[in-house]
Amino acid sequence: MSGRRTSNNRIRGPQSALTDFLAANNISAAQISADYERRRREAQEQAEQEAAPNDIIAEEVEEQQPDEREETALQKKKRKRAEEKAREKIKEGKNSKKQKKKKKGGPDGDDSDVAFDMYAKSKPLPGQLENCEKCEKRFTVTPYSKTGPEGGLLCAKCSKEQETQKKKDAKVTAKKQAGPREKRRQTESSKLDGIVLDGAVALQDLCIRTIANNIHDVEEFGDLPQKFIERLGHILSKKRVITSRTLPLFLQPDLETLDMTDCGNLEVADYIKIFSFSPKLQNLSLKQAGQFKDEVLDYIMERDVPLRHLKLYAANLVSDEKWIEFFTKCGHRLESLQLRDLDYSMNDDTFMHLVRGCPNLRRLKMIKCWRLGDPALGAIHELKSIEHLSLKFKLPTSAENLVDMITSIGSSLRTLSLEDFHDADDSVLKAIHTHCAQLHKLRFTDNDLCTDAGYTQLFTCWSNPPLSFVDFSGSRSIDYNNPDGTEEAVGLGTTSFEALMAHSGSSLETLMIPSCRHIEREGLENVFDGRKEYPNLKIADISFVRRTDTPIVAGIFKSCPQMMKLTAFGCFSVSDVMVPKGVALIGVPNAQDSIIQEGGYDLDMINAGFGLM
Repeated sequence: MSGRRTSNNRIRGPQSALTDFLAANNISAAQISADYERRRREAQEQAEQEAAPNDIIAEEVEEQQPDEREETALQKKKRKRAEEKAREKIKEGKNSKKQKKKKKGGPDGDDSDVAFDMYAKSKPLPGQLENCEKCEKRFTVTPYSKTGPEGGLLCAKCSKEQETQKKKDAKVTAKKQAGPREKRRQTESSKLDGIVLDGAVALQDLCIRTIANNIHDVEEFGDLPQKFIERLGHILSKKRVITSRTLPLFLQPDLETLDMTDCGNLEVADYIKIFSFSPKLQNLSLKQAGQFKDEVLDYIMERDVPLRHLKLYAANLVSDEKWIEFFTKCGHRLESLQLRDLDYSMNDDTFMHLVRGCPNLRRLKMIKCWRLGDPALGAIHELKSIEHLSLKFKLPTSAENLVDMITSIGSSLRTLSLEDFHDADDSVLKAIHTHCAQLHKLRFTDNDLCTDAGYTQLFTCWSNPPLSFVDFSGSRSIDYNNPDGTEEAVGLGTTSFEALMAHSGSSLETLMIPSCRHIEREGLENVFDGRKEYPNLKIADISFVRRTDTPIVAGIFKSCPQMMKLTAFGCFSVSDVMVPKGVALIGVPNAQDSIIQEGGYDLDMINAGFGLM
């Protein structure tokens, strides 16, 4: 009874986590102590064994050594060399013994060490408390606790920070891996612009790109030349980073020219800032200027800004009344006015005030002005100083008004661009032939009434000098019931195309004839036969000219040694073409290659391949 009472009254205190762990894994503390003593004895025996060879070696060395007083420098070197060899032998013996023990499974790694290692590396169970590896804050472990870089656990806050950093690092890695793809994309974009780089990029271009990529860290451009600043403006506009923050970089008190190709992020205050920072501005070009409003024109008139050349795209929020006031007060200074994409303001009545208030206009461009029609067309003949005229109206116009306008001002015109005048016929082409004798640029597009005979008459015995720019895009018949077209060629056909190249081929730099489907293969062969040469032709678009094939394209490369960009969408007979160096061939449908092919062949090789030598 007393023994039972004694055993029941025995008090046991709390056990440590290490004691619990050793008991759970059947590890005895006594066994650990015994193993430790055994290892200590073995280490002492091993040290004694190693000490014996050292004594022997020392004795041998002493025997070999003469008296210290008689030892020379040479003997000292020999003695040191012998001692080093002896030490190396001892080390090799140690390593071989250890390796043998490991192979035999000796007690070099004891169970007690494993136990302590397991405890050190084991993670706390969910519900237990642990210190965060990063911030050392005490927190409760959960099944979702993250592991830190050194193997410890992280609290919830540090876990989120670690995941965020991992995502950032993954994005950086993805960008680095996608580097060649991005570079290729930029290269293909440059080729679409007709730019094919042969060799290393110029140092100036690299500097400009570096500035553009770090524009938010730039405080001012300093003394950069104006042409570089304009290039920067175009690059930044393409990146859509022209904002209230970056705009002041381009403004200087003595600035006279400003060209921004994308102003979509600017507000009214930013436009006013342009004229307040640069009161001497004379040439202004703003595209996508959606927030250019009446207040801006009021500021221009109030400060009497000496604008002489004004180009505005998409300035729809300027009212007709404000345009009339501006033309009345400041129109006498204007020499160039280019307005585009106006679907709200600028009607025929406002255009009449433009003509009366701007008598010194030499360049007028009205593109996609939805509210202009025949009355505006009939008023243009009052502009006696006009030299460059570009028109694209949405409202229908008559061929008679177009002929009257050309008859009145055609003799002074240097460039003429007429787009989407669907009612124009051969009489318009005849008026151009009769009254225009100084043109170097002619655009007449999207017309299905002018005939091949009319175009032929235009270029036959024309007193006008050879043209440098020709655009007859979309000059063909449009009849869905007769997809092959009429028997009589409508638009630019074979005969008129040959007449065009005979008249202007020597000076032509840009040729745009897409969708002129009435040009037959015979006409293309006669023009680009490899023997006739067009020394200045650099850009050509022959898309959807159905008779174009591989020999025709090879003939173009042979006849046009300065060719830089050739567009040939929809020419399904072109395949496996060899492109000269420095030429961008765009749109060739080839399932194996990119839609843009960069030149890599010599011209002589191409000529020999197609028999054009």
